[in-house]
Parts: sequence; C-alpha cells; structure tokens
Amino acid sequence: MPKAKAKLAQTESNVHAVVGSDESEVKRVAAELAAKLTPPDAGEFGVEVIDACADNVDQAVSRIRSAIDALQTLPFFGGGKLVWLKNANCMADSVIGRSAAVQSALEDLGEMLDAGLGDGVTFLLSATETDKRRSFYRTLAKRAEVQVIDRLDSTRAGWEEEATEIVRGRAKKRGLRFDEEALDLFVLLTGGDTRQIENELEKIDLYLGETRQVGVEQVRELVPLSRAGVIFELGNALAACDLERALVLVKRLLDQGETAIGILLVAILPTIRNLLLAKDLMERNRMARPQAPFSFISALNRLPADATEHLPRKKDGSINGYALGIAAQQAHRFETPKLIAGLEACLEANVRLVSSQLDHELVLTEIVVKLLAC
Repeated sequence: MPKAKAKLAQTESNVHAVVGSDESEVKRVAAELAAKLTPPDAGEFGVEVIDACADNVDQAVSRIRSAIDALQTLPFFGGGKLVWLKNANCMADSVIGRSAAVQSALEDLGEMLDAGLGDGVTFLLSATETDKRRSFYRTLAKRAEVQVIDRLDSTRAGWEEEATEIVRGRAKKRGLRFDEEALDLFVLLTGGDTRQIENELEKIDLYLGETRQVGVEQVRELVPLSRAGVIFELGNALAACDLERALVLVKRLLDQGETAIGILLVAILPTIRNLLLAKDLMERNRMARPQAPFSFISALNRLPADATEHLPRKKDGSINGYALGIAAQQAHRFETPKLIAGLEACLEANVRLVSSQLDHELVLTEIVVKLLAC
C-alpha cells in the first residue's frame, strides 16, 4: 500500500478523514469508507455528499457551511446519517485555503466537531491537499480517525521496495503472478504512481485472460515506455548483453529527441559503472549472486561502512541499492577488464561527442558494440 498512517481516537469515532497527496488512492479509500459508514437501508436520506472542490473563496465557504447545516440536521425517521465533505480543496496552502472567510468557516466546523455530533450522525472529509499547520487540521487530528495516504516519492531511497509491495498486493487481488524480472520492470515503468499501477494491471489482466503469469514480454508490450522507461530498458539490455535490443533502444531515444551525450551519461555510463561496482563488491566480500535486487540491498546493508564508502550517493546521501541490486544480478556476464574498458570507452565517446562532427548514433553504436560484442 502507499505510505499510509492512521490516527485512531481512543473510542470509536463518528468523525473520519482521508487525506494525502496520492489523489487516486485517497478517492478510492474515501469511497470505500463512505460505503461502509452509510447506514444500511437508510436509502437516499442516509448519506449527504457535498462536493467541496471549489473554484473560489465564496464557493468554498458555501460548501463548508452546507456541511455544517447538514451535520445540524438530524437523521430522518430516527435512523443514521453520513455527511461526506468530498474532494475538499479548502484545506490547502492556497489562495482559497488562506482566505480569512474560509478559515473562519473551517473554525466553525472544527468547533462543531469538537463539541460532538448528534446521535447517529457521522462525518467524513476527504482532501488531497492539507495544510497541517492550520487549527482545523489539528482539530481533525485530535477528534477524528484520520488516514494519511501520501504518494510515493520516487526521489527518496527505498521507494522501489514500497512500490513493489503495492504492485504485489494489487496483482494478488487480481490473481496475477509476476516473474521477478517482469515485476522489477513494471515497478520502474509505473514509478510508484498508484493510478498508473491500477490502470496497467487492469490492462494486463484483460489481455492475459485465463493465463495468470506475467512475464517481461507482456510488460514490455502493454505498459507504455516513457522516457525514463526507455532509459531503464536500455540499461537492462546492456546488462543482459542483448546487443540487438540495446541498439534499437539507442535509436528510439535519439528519435525521441534525446541528445547522444544525455543517453551516454544517463543510461550507458551508469549501467557500466553499476556493473563494475556490483562485481567488485561481490568479489571483495564474497557475496553470492542475488535472486532479486532487494536481497542484494539487504546484503549491502550488512557490510561495514568502509566497504561501501566509495559508492556514489543520491542527493539524500543514501546508496542507490536497487540499481546496484539489478546490476549484481547480471554482473556475472562480464569480466572486470571488459567493464573497465567500457568506462574508458565512455570517456572517449564523451570527448568525441562534444569535440567532433561524427554521427552521434554511430558513436553510441560503437560503444555498445564494444561492450557487448563477444
């Protein structure tokens, strides 16, 4: 699941909130919760939905006041009632959210929630943007059962593990079984975006029919290749010694408008460097070839600090263990001298690309052939 936290009141609450930056997941969870909280057999009088996605301050104030009025109206026929303030954008740090009129209306709503709702009345709020510094949010945190569902940050170390668990869980619900390599590729192509994950899983589900095993070819065929996806696939092709596919992907990137120097520095050079680093780590520390990137990350974390201090770091100071784990699975295909020669060829290609009039595709093709040719 996406990063989610729940703050539960000490007793069962009749105030609920689903908030967070993962828009599609917030909407899904809120809709499921609304269905659960709606009193059974209450009919059209059992739930009142107020769309709080406002275009301006006046609309936002009007929607909040409508929610207050709805909460003050007792359920018909003595039954229960759910009031759902849906898609609220009045809590964001925005022109609407900072408005004094909106803040005043939210304070009134907060005071009502703090004082307690009538018997049988339940309140649900869903919002994707929330300013947690505001007093209304603090009231929610104290009074409500709050679920915070934030989008995965793909620039943060370890996002791949979280995204993999999301994909595993959702694939399992559909009865889909991913090959490990196919799962790695699917995670990288979807980037932890829950909406895209769900859309692509549905596409694969419909395509496979009764067949439930998902291989690399199905992922490549069905999941669209973004720029990042093509770069990742080029790295995979190089690491797998797939010369034909590597050359096709180089041409595709050039046709998409990518510069040759960019392809060299973003895809080819990092792949060769990671292969060399992974191979060196495995030989020096007698590490076995991993079955999956995550097992290599675990082994990496057990090494002493001086064994990993030479590894390149991300902006947050962490090691990109996932990329090294992928490289470690393929490093056995290369001899160390060939990888060193590959790095030297990258340097030479860099110089030629910036200082000569040679055809850029030819320069990149030459370095790929040098690395992968037997």
